[in-house]
Order: sequence, then C-alpha cells, then structure tokens
Amino acid sequence: MSNDRLSSLLEEYAQLEKRMEDPSIHADQALVRRVGRRFAELAPIYAANAELEAARADLAAAKELAAEDPAFASEVEAVAAALPPLEEKLGEMLIPRDPSDAKDVIIEIKAGEGGQESALFAGDLLRMYTRYAERRGWVVEVIDSQESDLGGVKDISVAVKTKGVPEGGHGVWSRMKWEGGVHRVQRVPVTESQGRIHTSAAGVLVLPEAEEVDVEIAPNDLRIDVFRSSGPGGQSVNTTDSAVRITHIPTGTVVSCQNEKSQLQNKESALRILRSRLLAIAQEEADAAASDSRKAQVRTVDRSERIRTYNFPQNRITDHRIGYTAYNLDLVLGGELDAVLDALGEADRQARLAGGSEIGRRP
Repeated sequence: MSNDRLSSLLEEYAQLEKRMEDPSIHADQALVRRVGRRFAELAPIYAANAELEAARADLAAAKELAAEDPAFASEVEAVAAALPPLEEKLGEMLIPRDPSDAKDVIIEIKAGEGGQESALFAGDLLRMYTRYAERRGWVVEVIDSQESDLGGVKDISVAVKTKGVPEGGHGVWSRMKWEGGVHRVQRVPVTESQGRIHTSAAGVLVLPEAEEVDVEIAPNDLRIDVFRSSGPGGQSVNTTDSAVRITHIPTGTVVSCQNEKSQLQNKESALRILRSRLLAIAQEEADAAASDSRKAQVRTVDRSERIRTYNFPQNRITDHRIGYTAYNLDLVLGGELDAVLDALGEADRQARLAGGSEIGRRP
C-alpha cells in the first residue's frame, strides 16, 4: 500500500474536517455539498486506517506481554492474524477511484430503430430506472422529454440525485455509470398482430451532473436559438417561442429543451445538460491522454455498442460486457437492478485490482 498516498488522503481528511466545522462555509450551500461529499468519501479510509493502527498497537502490547510471560504467545498469534485482512481492506480503498463517484447524474434515454416499439421500450427503461431510484431513496427530476403517440418516450432527460451527502462518497454515478450504451429488447410488440418477436433498441447516456465550478463555459462559445415547442404528433403545444436550442460552438454539442413554459427555464435546463456533456467530453480527453497501457485496457461505450439484451419470451436479461445472465427480467424492469449492478461493480473492482483499468462504461 502506498504510504505517501495514505498520508496525503489522511491530511486532506483532517483539512476537510476543519472546513466542515467552520461556520462561514455554510453561507455557500453548493460548497458545503462539495466538501461534504469529499469528506464522506474519505471517512471510510480514515476509519479503516484507525482500525489498522489500533490492531498494530494491540499486537505491540501483546508482544510485550509475551516477552514477560510466554503464556501470552497465543494471543500474539491471534492479534497478528487479524492484521492482513485489515491491511488488504485499506489497500483496496487506496486504489484510485472514479473522481465522479460521489456525483448525481443526468440520464438521457433515446428511442432507436424500431419505431413505436423502440419508444415504448425507452419508456420501460425510464420506469425501471425510476423504480430503482425510489428503492435507493433517490430523487428523480424530469428535465426535458418528448413522448411518442402510444405513450412511449422518444427522448427524455432526467436528473437522479441523492438526498443529502451520499454515504461513503458513493453517489448515484457510482451505481448508474454502467448503464450508458445501447439496450436491446426482444419481444412481441403491442402493434404486432401475428405474434412475431421483434428486436429493437434504445440508447442510454449517463452523465455525472456537472456543477458550475466543474465546467467553465464562455458566453461567446454559445449559439442560442429559440423555437416553438411541439408535442408527440408534431403539433405546437404553446403559442410562444419558448423552446431553446443551445449549440456549444467549440465542440459542436447541441442541447434542446422545451418542457418548461418559459424560455429562461428551458435555457437553464439546457445549460445544465450541456455542462454535464462537456464534463464527460473533458473526462474522455483525459482518458485518451493516459498511458498506452491504460488506453489499451479502457474501453469507451460507443453509441452503437450493444451492452445488454432484454429477452421477454425467456424472461432473460443478459449483460454482454461481463457475460451476466439471469432469468428475472420482470423483476429487473420492476427496479430490482442491484444484482446486475453489483456484478458490474465487482468486475470493475477486479479489473482495477489487476491493472488499474475499468470495464467499459463511459457514455
């Protein structure tokens, strides 16, 4: 284990503890949340180190007693046996983790090929994530949405947030980052009269939600257009040009929002999504600039890459990245995602232990 890294993190923990005790910090709630998240992220490392130090002190005391009385030799062995698991636990905690793990997320779900059936499936994915969020005690907020004629979803953006500071720094991103990619469904569509199984897909994009301090956007880099909002069938849903389209000129990133009745509210929603997309782009560029060995091991999830299949006739769900298969599709769509996400998290943990890489999960 790296003593330098441990010392640095323990020093940061002590500094953050002092900041949390400073009354002046509470004038800025955004700052309180950022400091609180990092403090919660380092707290388990502090606790694990304290436990290890206490065990080492116990071992030293037992050795002193055994030197005076051989009857205590067995106690030395017992205390010494407890050290390796504690050292291993702390060593795993010191492996660099995803810096966005404590963040909330923005999830974008888009219907793909398959027409109405794809839009209905996108709606199923939205309900799955919403129910999972409810199980975790998270809050789901719709930022922008376009529904289809049959009640499905053409395109929707939602924010998923923890209530307060996430325990241990494990925010929504630490669980939901695996979901970005193409999700494929195999089932008999409601529009199919012959009972034939069709295959369609929906794309999911998961972004750590960026705060204003994470991404600096120059006003001159933005082109802002306004237009009239439209409903499922293309008809105008209000009589004013309240919908907003923002283009970030340097990257060509385009975000449109039309859910709110006011142009200002739609602009704020679009900027919120834009910040998160730009943060993701910056993280991608950082990955690309990493060492050759890391670039060879880290795989980005291309929009065309199928990550998971939902097979209704067999009640089967398969995650193709790690070969995970289970026959409880009905439960998964009902929000019981933990088994799938746990398997992905464990695969990522093993990959990082083996060589510092991560399984593919970037949007």
